[in-house]
Amino acid sequence: MAVPETTSGFTHPPALKYAGGTLDRAAVARRDPAWLAAQRANPDARVIPIRGDQVLVDESADDGPRAALRTLAAISAAAPDAALVLLGVDARGAPIFAADLAGVSEQALAPVIADGRFAHLRHVGPALDHEQAALLGYANGIIAWHRRARFCGECGAPTEAAEGGFVRNCTADECGAHIYPRTDPAVIMLVVLPPSDGRPARCLLARHPRLPAGMYSTLAGFVEPGESLEEAVVREVREETGVQVDAVRYIASQPWPFPASLMIGFRARATTEKIEIDPEELGEARWFTAEEVAAFGDSTDDHASFRLPRRDSIARSLVDGWVAEQLAER
Repeated sequence: MAVPETTSGFTHPPALKYAGGTLDRAAVARRDPAWLAAQRANPDARVIPIRGDQVLVDESADDGPRAALRTLAAISAAAPDAALVLLGVDARGAPIFAADLAGVSEQALAPVIADGRFAHLRHVGPALDHEQAALLGYANGIIAWHRRARFCGECGAPTEAAEGGFVRNCTADECGAHIYPRTDPAVIMLVVLPPSDGRPARCLLARHPRLPAGMYSTLAGFVEPGESLEEAVVREVREETGVQVDAVRYIASQPWPFPASLMIGFRARATTEKIEIDPEELGEARWFTAEEVAAFGDSTDDHASFRLPRRDSIARSLVDGWVAEQLAER
């Protein structure tokens, strides 16, 4: 297990899945209707088909699954009324769209599917490379936002997409609200108990009832109104486990398109050891040494008594980074 690079005491985790997208989102150009029309007419334009919470992937390549891009003509033939969102333009200047194909029949979609398949991003995500994960996560997240923003939160009137799908406008003249894509901030933290009384440092991992059997992960929770990120870390750890923490330190952040969260990763120092879980939030929480965590099975190991979080998650990055540091020191 490689030790993450460290500069001036700040630990940089490895690149995180779903982050690092390379498309130019064309924030200014997309306001021009003529420019948008030109992108739709561009013969190099490609589309990411999305159906419900599934993305179309091509698994024929040796280096793993990839987004199964299709032409605008193919999408229009199968689903003339499909909602399109312009994600941006790639390094060649070619526009990339996402298409919401929810409700379109399997028969109509057969030419679009071709040799690909629709798969849940949650299932295929760990196998994607970083560029493909960022692209499909971005597409999946913004299509999910469009489904949730069909009606105005101010007056309840229908909304319609504008600027290539980066804003939805209320259709009621007396309202005229503009709704923009949003993401929900959530803190995710590895709590570390420093060495004491001859015992090595330990980290706090917990089991949520929704996790697969044997899987332990970091604590996490949504940021609430009126609190900073650091305050949210302290509150969530205390509420879920009764443990008090300080020295909250930012590590990294990760878009988490399931459907639209931003996971903001921290490490925090425990100042108390006693655990009293909130049974409505957790099934169990325990302290583990680095050696114990290093012996955990992978997230896909159904036979392991203890399993690590999924490889595409920031939770896994936070745990792996700490374990690597501890084992290198010893």
